[in-house]
Amino acid sequence: MRIIVHTAKCQGHARCWAQAPGIFKLDDEGSILPGDIEVAEAEQLLALRAARSCPERALEVDHAPAAQVELDAVQPTARQV
Repeated sequence: MRIIVHTAKCQGHARCWAQAPGIFKLDDEGSILPGDIEVAEAEQLLALRAARSCPERALEVDHAPAAQVELDAVQPTARQV
């Protein structure tokens, strides 16, 4: 599972970090750091709950396995051709 971070939407409520500080990293002002977050299988439920707690919807959950995401980026699908 991957958490897609939309930093422009983050208002620094830090609810994600309050629920899962080991997963979500914040800057000095309390806003989430840029960059998508790969979540280990053991932490997925915690990360999902934390991402859903964001009132600004700055965190998007992508349930596709990391290997599938990489394949999609490399191999075009019939729709992309």
